[in-house]
Amino acid sequence: MSDHISGPRALADPIADITDVYAFPSPQRPGHLVLVMNTLPFAKPSDVLSDGLIYRFRLRPLTRNGDDEPAPFRARPEEFVFDCVFGSGGQGGEQEGTCHTPAGDAVGFRLNDEQGGAAHGVRAFAGPRWDPFIMDAPAALKTIATGRLAFTDPGAIFLDGKNVLSLVVEVDTAVLGGAELVGVIAETLTRGKFNVRIERTGRPEVKNMMLAPKQFDTVNRDLEIRDLYNMEDAFHLGPSYHAAYRARMNANLAFWDGLDGKADWATAANGDHRLTGLMLADFLVVDLTRPYTETGSFLEIELAALAGKEHETCGGRALNDDVIDTIFTQLVNAGNGPVVRDGVDQATKPASRTFPYLAAPNPDPPEPPEHL
Repeated sequence: MSDHISGPRALADPIADITDVYAFPSPQRPGHLVLVMNTLPFAKPSDVLSDGLIYRFRLRPLTRNGDDEPAPFRARPEEFVFDCVFGSGGQGGEQEGTCHTPAGDAVGFRLNDEQGGAAHGVRAFAGPRWDPFIMDAPAALKTIATGRLAFTDPGAIFLDGKNVLSLVVEVDTAVLGGAELVGVIAETLTRGKFNVRIERTGRPEVKNMMLAPKQFDTVNRDLEIRDLYNMEDAFHLGPSYHAAYRARMNANLAFWDGLDGKADWATAANGDHRLTGLMLADFLVVDLTRPYTETGSFLEIELAALAGKEHETCGGRALNDDVIDTIFTQLVNAGNGPVVRDGVDQATKPASRTFPYLAAPNPDPPEPPEHL
């Protein structure tokens, strides 16, 4: 499930659980970048955001690496941070939010106000929304358990109609200091004098499909690695557990790569799977100079760089893009074979092209399974 329930801490503190992150040029207002962070799996329509958390977007300009580097891009030191915080929820779900910009300005907004609050080149919205993520998650888990592709056509969205708490921040790209290619991540942190990172998310399914399975990893088979990974700086992994992340990623990528009976990805110069370095540089890559693309932009910039080509799209991740088919196709056959479909192609309630983009929440969402 993308980044839903991506580790023991996320399961224990679901209010801080980032389910998905999206970043794309605004289809409504050219020259603006849309950032979306969804949290709280199985949110109720009356839920409010936490007054004990900082909801943070971090953006860094990117530089192309040489062909001999593990990842195609590296983040430069300059950083643009958007911190959103909330007051305690009032009667009827009333709640005030504030988004702090990189320049230190404050933008106020009210929960569920679809016009959002706007000032200083930033517009912000928060509130429950229909979860836009689409995937046949049980079929993906069955694939891991059986070692055989278990997707069917059609598939089914896992608990279709579930809600999330959404935070949407739309940014005038002028606020980003002329940056053209940026890396985007989202984080939840404790709020107070001492901030502890609870979750951080870049690309979908890195934690749940590429780091969670233990059975293929002969080096760290007993290690639940996702909480350690969540505490890392996505733009700069520390040295202490880097070898453990590499071993787990190498093992699981080899599993996915072998599902069609052959290895489609070459081994990198350092012995890693060719996608390991890219996936561990776990941030969305967005070209701010390119227009909005509804589908087909996810991973396009990174894969073009790996192939030594110029990219053609804005990259990032749009709300209606069926990224799961892209991910599994690349994992299984490196894009050299048929599309690996999970049998789910679009949300029951797709996102729109106008602010705040995500569909209104389901007034009667399904209940989560008892084991979650």
